[in-house]
Amino acid sequence: MAQTVVISGTGLYTPEQKISNEELVESFNSYVAQYNAEHADAIAAGSVQPLQPSSAEFIEKASGIRSRYVLDREGILDPQRMRPRLPTRGNDEPSFMCDMGAAASREALQQACVGVEAVDGIIVACSNMQRPYPAIAVELQAALGVEGWGYDMNVACASAAFGIQAAADAVRNGSARAVLVVSPEICSGHLNFCDRDSHFIFGDAATAVLVSAAEGAPAAGQFEVLGTRLRTVFSNNIRNNRGFLNRSESPGRSEADRLFVQNGRRVFKDVVPMVSELISTHLRDLGIDPHSVRRFYLHQANLAMNEYIARRVLGRDATADDAPVILDEYANTSSAGSVIAFHKHRDDIQADDVVVLSGFGAGYSAGCVVMRKH
Repeated sequence: MAQTVVISGTGLYTPEQKISNEELVESFNSYVAQYNAEHADAIAAGSVQPLQPSSAEFIEKASGIRSRYVLDREGILDPQRMRPRLPTRGNDEPSFMCDMGAAASREALQQACVGVEAVDGIIVACSNMQRPYPAIAVELQAALGVEGWGYDMNVACASAAFGIQAAADAVRNGSARAVLVVSPEICSGHLNFCDRDSHFIFGDAATAVLVSAAEGAPAAGQFEVLGTRLRTVFSNNIRNNRGFLNRSESPGRSEADRLFVQNGRRVFKDVVPMVSELISTHLRDLGIDPHSVRRFYLHQANLAMNEYIARRVLGRDATADDAPVILDEYANTSSAGSVIAFHKHRDDIQADDVVVLSGFGAGYSAGCVVMRKH
């Protein structure tokens, strides 16, 4: 007999350091002035295009973002550097991702009122892996003292939703009693802070979700997983080419090409209908009227994108209560974003309320998790 699967706890790690739009713009505009001065002759000759300054108003209008949390603000705000300073740790030290994931995991376990002995597996599901191997999940397993297994998965910004499905399947078929799905995102490490169109997009954070069997989990606060659904469609419109086959000395790859790049307008046009259809058909197949859904926890990438998706699913404009926004404070935290929204905006959900969590991004990839509050 298949187990009833619930989400019994969530956790969040938020870095101590924060950067406002105004601070980011001041640094970026200093870089722009410096670049244009250094290339003044080439700009005058028409062989180099001048860089354009940014503004806090432009950033908020384009994205809805007002600030972001980061692991290192000093390096990012240094016009001579424009990237975080995250020193390489020794092999005998915990990785940054392990530290972040452990903090979020401990909160999830505490919220669920269980110890590590109840957990059989860990899935680290995120966009930006600190290294190829050994798996961050296995390192995190050792740091927490979890007996069992761990593995990493990367499906870009949809990773947490994909991880929840994998965890739910493991619990449902009886191969695990509980699985931690952890999304430690160091998004600032792969962002081009010299690019006006994208330098403001990402922030750093980590989340953890404890997926467990309903039996043995505390009744209070449980969200039963009614169903999960995933979809992927290949696209180059969001891409990061950094990898061991294109190291810094490799020809044919600029440094900018090894960082986050996207065709934002095309992504918007492609992803909005894809995600709207995924959520709508999933709810229909579960026999759930979209208008009866209490809350939608959508991927926190772009405010306008979320507004369009919610409008297509509901047939009307969504309120902040229908689809909470944490994007303004955290910026885009990739796979962690929808879980942060869930973590921060679920205390008022009542028994039998249905909620939807959805992540979507590069790939294209999209995942939908439908839950009911016990």
